[in-house]
Amino acid sequence: MNYLLIENLSKSYGEKELFSNITFGIDEGSKVALIARNGAGKSSLLNIIAGKDLPDTGSVTFRRNIRWNYLPQNPLINEENTVFDILFHSDNEFMRAIRDYELSLKQLQHDDSPEAHKLFELASSEMERVGAWDYENKIKEILTRFKIVDLDQKVGELSGGQRKKVSLAKALLEETDLLILDEPTNHLDIEMIEWLEDYLSRQSLSLLVVTHDRYFLDNVCDEIIELDNNKLYRYKGGYGYFIEKKAEREAIEATEVEKAQGLFRKELDWMRRMPQARTTKSKARIDNFYEIQEKASKRVEKGTGPLEVKMSRIGGKVLEMNNVFKAFGDNKLIENFSYIFKKGERAGVLGKNGSGKTTFLNLITEKLNPDKGKISTGQTIVFGYYSQEGFLPMEDKRVIDIAKDIAEQIPLGKGYLTASAFLAHFNFPHTLQYNYFSSLSGGEKRRLFLLMQLLKNPNFLILDEPTNDLDIYTLNLLEDFLINFEGCLLVVSHDRYFMDKLVDHVFVFEGNGKVKDYYGNYTAYYRTKLAEEAGAAAKKTAELPPKKEREAPADKVKKPSYKERKEYEEIEQSIQFLEEQKEAIMERMNSGSCSSDELSQLAKDYAVMEQLIEKQTDRWLELSELFN
Repeated sequence: MNYLLIENLSKSYGEKELFSNITFGIDEGSKVALIARNGAGKSSLLNIIAGKDLPDTGSVTFRRNIRWNYLPQNPLINEENTVFDILFHSDNEFMRAIRDYELSLKQLQHDDSPEAHKLFELASSEMERVGAWDYENKIKEILTRFKIVDLDQKVGELSGGQRKKVSLAKALLEETDLLILDEPTNHLDIEMIEWLEDYLSRQSLSLLVVTHDRYFLDNVCDEIIELDNNKLYRYKGGYGYFIEKKAEREAIEATEVEKAQGLFRKELDWMRRMPQARTTKSKARIDNFYEIQEKASKRVEKGTGPLEVKMSRIGGKVLEMNNVFKAFGDNKLIENFSYIFKKGERAGVLGKNGSGKTTFLNLITEKLNPDKGKISTGQTIVFGYYSQEGFLPMEDKRVIDIAKDIAEQIPLGKGYLTASAFLAHFNFPHTLQYNYFSSLSGGEKRRLFLLMQLLKNPNFLILDEPTNDLDIYTLNLLEDFLINFEGCLLVVSHDRYFMDKLVDHVFVFEGNGKVKDYYGNYTAYYRTKLAEEAGAAAKKTAELPPKKEREAPADKVKKPSYKERKEYEEIEQSIQFLEEQKEAIMERMNSGSCSSDELSQLAKDYAVMEQLIEKQTDRWLELSELFN
């Protein structure tokens, strides 16, 4: 069943054509990703689909009576509204019932009058009538995962990242058949992204999403649509399949263009000597000539290969951190941290938002001073620091002049590369290089600031969320550059694919000042984390008192208390979490990449998970008898 049909859609802005006569559809239950280069028209296409913009030609048709929702990349929210107003403002009967229940519960906490109790009972009855208790569990799961706690806070007091989380939570809470998302993983930490992947995979809804997160593409989407050179290409599969089939398509196109160019030279010679007689046959050949000319003049992308930049020399001493402590008030971020960086170090930095990752980078680059301890940098070290805010205070010059102010050319392994050629390599074409900085989009400004750090030819590169606002094509170029970078590399990123490809170990900020060092990339750390959580769960189970025999039910029907209702909801969420952990352990056991010792440990962890699930299920059955 087709939920959405786009037919012969075209859109241009002035002389710039974004796409021409594209046609595709979204079927029931399908999860489709849309990818393209920055500026190719992804967001414009979504805005047209959502009715926020008009196409030049073509049509957008939704199936009658389907429910759909659209979350843009930068959603607009009324700053005077509270978080509660945003999340629960809906005509959905479930949301109305939950809104009334939460308001009556809040009133009951401050007012113990008979009227308040009556309102609460009416709201609870309405929850029962529409079957909204399960829906409330869904709400609590989403709000808990996004750490949305203060529902009375005004939107105007939230940061940009918090606003995006509130908007995303609202989009997930709506009862929809088709969900359209533009870069939903921006501003989410890795834990939230992984939960979002699992949540969307579990839902039966259809999905159209723009994202540059390549693991998200593999874990959630079953089809990829690529917008390239104003045309649309479809690939049935995840990111790995897309890369393989795209390479095959481009190889075939390159061969066809090469053949057309050879034929074009022959036909061009005939056109120049074209006989005067305009026979039907010659007219047909003339028409064919123009078709060949169009194909022969088609631009074919040619990879330039990775850049081997000759970096500044590194001496014997790189960077030493000894017993470093940093806190802001009562918020302890780093406690007693010591580490000696070595030549060629490639480290990732992980942790939840607000855990101290950016503070760590600012301490290293001396933008902040430690409260205690010592940080010592080698004399030969040249830092290149890409921070998320660094692009803002910049003089309004042309892009090429900004680059040349840093370096006219950069040294390669053999020869030199001009600043202009360096910008072009990272998808700043020559036409864009002569634009003024103020005319660039926010994403283009951040990308330029990133390239400015690379142009400085540092030998210690520090990158704080460098992948935000980069398309997949530029990400691959950046990864190739960094793989060949011989200096030290320190990366904070929520892009797991990016981290897996580049780092050898990760510093994990666990909160309350604790920082652990794990050897291996992100995936290796994640496996270790799962094993540690399973071990902790096993220890907790061993400490629990023995299970009491279930008492016979009393003759009198007992109504569940508010506390029992809450326990019932929490146990359901706990069982779901344990099931997810059990499934993850099983996937690891079936991966074929485990040693015998690892398999033995995973088997023990799996048994522990089963015991925990059984114990929680028994308690859930006890409570469910009260509800039935």
